[in-house]
Amino acid sequence: MDAYTADFSAFLQASPSSYHAAAEVARRLDVAGFTRRSESESWTGTAATSCYVVRDGAVIAWSQPVGAGPTTPFRILGAHTDSPGFKLKPKPTIGGHGWLQAGVEVYGGPLQNSWLDRELELAGRLVTRDGTEHLVRTGPFLRIPQLAVHLDREVNSGLTLDRQRHLTPVFGVGDAAEADLVAHLAGLAGLRAADVTGYDILTADTQPPATFGLGNELFAAGRLDNLSSVYAGLCALIRASERTTDNGPISVLAAFDHEEIGSQSRSGASGPVQGDVLTRIGHGLGATGSERLQAYAESWCLSADAGHAVHPNYPERHDPANTPILGGGPLLKINANQRYATDAHGAALWARTCTQANVDYQEFVSNNTVPCGSTIGPLTATRLGIRVVDVGVPLLSMHSARELCHVNDPQALSKAAAAFFAPEE
Repeated sequence: MDAYTADFSAFLQASPSSYHAAAEVARRLDVAGFTRRSESESWTGTAATSCYVVRDGAVIAWSQPVGAGPTTPFRILGAHTDSPGFKLKPKPTIGGHGWLQAGVEVYGGPLQNSWLDRELELAGRLVTRDGTEHLVRTGPFLRIPQLAVHLDREVNSGLTLDRQRHLTPVFGVGDAAEADLVAHLAGLAGLRAADVTGYDILTADTQPPATFGLGNELFAAGRLDNLSSVYAGLCALIRASERTTDNGPISVLAAFDHEEIGSQSRSGASGPVQGDVLTRIGHGLGATGSERLQAYAESWCLSADAGHAVHPNYPERHDPANTPILGGGPLLKINANQRYATDAHGAALWARTCTQANVDYQEFVSNNTVPCGSTIGPLTATRLGIRVVDVGVPLLSMHSARELCHVNDPQALSKAAAAFFAPEE
């Protein structure tokens, strides 16, 4: 357990943005012997059975048995690499009253107050005029300072944050007209400011992951939603690539970007990236259009995204009969309105999978008075017609700058994912 948590912590620290997460997944796949493929090149003429594609902040990786054919089904673990936070605007160097500040937009649905008074970093990608991409991160650099209680005596009765006025971080003192935030980022990447013509830069909390509590059984970190699923799926896929059997399904890790803002992008789950890759895998196996549909009919997707454990201070916000706890195992997520894609067949598959992995699991359903979130699960089911079951690690403080789980649950999800990729006959 300690080894899994330690390596997961290293993965989190290497992944302050979706672009860094995709690069870290790619690095680990390279070490494991996977072959990187370019979408702009032909995939014919190679005998590699474990491969991956990076599209912006998304990674699609797969491992196929040597006996795979045109109708071999897929076992897909779907997750996402992005997390809520703040994204750098154009003309980002602003300020006043002696302060240097960064102009940012809210990205997704962060728990805004959790980002106050933390040392944040900027991380993401710079793109130069010739289209070359450069990853960059600042380390501790920014802070969104909260107004002192002496200047707002009612703050503890209710905090209201204006997204434009109150969530602008500071990064120094001086005259904004004489500073250049993009130039600073360019310098960190070994570039001139004039070379940088585009960027996707986001914030991340810089506090390292930590275990704490009785027996060090609690684990706190940023971006558990949803790098807990990405890492679990990555470990399971690498394990699947080491199998010696000639048969079985094609194992796929689909780590999408932009889930937190609706998934509608070229690297999101509503976009074409997963379908493009699966089509090319099938083409490499000689599949016709009809045979590809045959493969899809026997395929499954495990939509792995973080879920909610019961909050001890707000138990009324949860369903009274379904009360998942930290340390009780990964969640089976269910919603009558298909905000999660789990159905009866999916529930049965998850039960078999967890039994095979010797992992306990818990069921999650929303309180009827609390709107339910959604995942990539329904999107995958709708786009591809593949059966989907929604699962994930239970958390407290979801969408906080620093989320909370039990040390056992992420590894339990990875064990279940490994069993999902290698189902028993």
